[in-house]
Amino acid sequence: MSKDRATTGTDGQPLPVLPPERDARVWARACRIMFYTPGFLALLLLKVGEPTGFGISVELLMLASMSAVVAVIFIGSGSDGAGADPASRIGVWCGCLVLELLAVVPLLTAVPTLFHELANSKLLHDPAVSSTDVVLGISELIPAAAILPFMLYQLAGFGTLRFVLPKTANVVANLVILVLIVGSYAANRQGNFTAEKALVGLLILCMVALVFNGVLTLRRMQQRYDSFHPEKAKDKKAAA
Repeated sequence: MSKDRATTGTDGQPLPVLPPERDARVWARACRIMFYTPGFLALLLLKVGEPTGFGISVELLMLASMSAVVAVIFIGSGSDGAGADPASRIGVWCGCLVLELLAVVPLLTAVPTLFHELANSKLLHDPAVSSTDVVLGISELIPAAAILPFMLYQLAGFGTLRFVLPKTANVVANLVILVLIVGSYAANRQGNFTAEKALVGLLILCMVALVFNGVLTLRRMQQRYDSFHPEKAKDKKAAA
């Protein structure tokens, strides 16, 4: 695709606004980090044998780790060379979408709860060692501050989701993400693990639905772009 994209197709209708070209190497490195970091944390917690409070956090960390594997498969399929089809042209964008919604969101959901459980773990803190328990208070929310730049990333136009959803729907979707993350953390702090699992389950279902819709929408947009792009139409006439 050219740097200056056409805005009107050969049928006289506006062409879809596709995401900008992205460096697949950068996103592949991000996938590698997202695979090892949450996966290592999850295995560490399973080995330690932590209490119920870690249950949903471990599951979220494993989801983030495995989603990175799926994301890199999408990114690896990306191609704009000979034989490329609409699916291969959107490989990098789809990988970005999977990484943003099914790796980053679960990790952001797990980390605040994880920090609270680590700070108050009876298994990690040896009761035989005389020490003074420090009440962290509001400072426990420091790891949760990472949610704010992620919201900025999404709403300021850096995220892939904004090319898939209308502007209003994109804002609503990201606000729902924020509310569900905060709600699940509040439920965990109150010891209401049933409500926490319900909120996290709803969050993950929403992320899966957004990814499915996003991948199919991007493919549909790319097909229309290829079918009605003026330069491609000229190339077809010249080849004929």
